Amino acid sequence: MPPPNIILYDVPSATPEAWAPNIWRIRFVLNYKRLPYRTVWVECNDVERTLRSVGAPPASIGRDGRPVYALPAILVPQRPSEPPIVLSTANVIVEYLEMAFPARPIFPDGSKALQMVFIHYLNDVVLKPLLAIMIPLSHMRLPEHVQAHFRGSTTSGMPGYLAPGPQRERAWLAVKEKFDFLATLLDKNNGADGDGLVAMGRELSYADFAICSVLLWIERVSPHDGWTRMRQWSNGRWIRLWDRCKDHMDVL
Repeated sequence: MPPPNIILYDVPSATPEAWAPNIWRIRFVLNYKRLPYRTVWVECNDVERTLRSVGAPPASIGRDGRPVYALPAILVPQRPSEPPIVLSTANVIVEYLEMAFPARPIFPDGSKALQMVFIHYLNDVVLKPLLAIMIPLSHMRLPEHVQAHFRGSTTSGMPGYLAPGPQRERAWLAVKEKFDFLATLLDKNNGADGDGLVAMGRELSYADFAICSVLLWIERVSPHDGWTRMRQWSNGRWIRLWDRCKDHMDVL
C-alpha cells in the first residue's frame, strides 16, 4: 500500500510561511523520506483547541499540572476502520517516522543514541544564546492578534527585543562562539571517514536536519542581520550545509 497522506500542523507568521525550527525538523524528514503530506496552518492561540480536537497527546505537563499542547504534531491516517495516529513533540514524531517508513533512513545503523545526545547538546548548549535574539524577532513576525498568546506560551518568559547596538553585537558573538565550536566538532569527520560537512560523515541524517532547521529559522526571521552574519561563519560551513539540505526544503 502507498504511504498515507500525513498532516503536518505548523504555525504561520504574518503570512503562511514555514519558520519554526522544531516543525522544520519534521518537514525535512518527511521530504527526505519522500512521504506525501500536507501542511495545516494553525495560529498559536488555536493550537490547543486544534490538537485536542484530533486527539493529540500533550507535549508536556505544566507546573500547575495541566497538559501543555504545542507543535509540532502530525496526523497519520490509517485504514477506514482505524483511528489515525496522532503524535506530538519532534523526537517522538521523528522516531515514529523512522520506524514506520524505514526507507531512506535518517538514523544509520547504531547511530540513534548518539544523534539524540547530539540533539540534546544542540538544544541545551549551542542554541541557548540564540534564543535571546530570535524569540523576540519571531514574536514580532506573528499576526498581531496572536502575539500576546505567544508571549504567554514561552515557559521561561520572553526576553526583550535587542535593538541594534553593543548588546546585540555581544549576543551574536556568543552565538558565533557556540557555532564555531560545533564546527570544530563536525570537522573531525574530515578525511577518509567523511567530508566534514555532515554529522554522520557522508550521508544526511536527523542531526543535520536539526541544525539546518535552525539555519532556516534565522534566514526566515532575521535575513538581513542574523543570516548575513551566519553565512560568513566557520569558512562558509553553514551555507554549504544549507545547500546540501535545500533539496528537502519544500513546503507542501
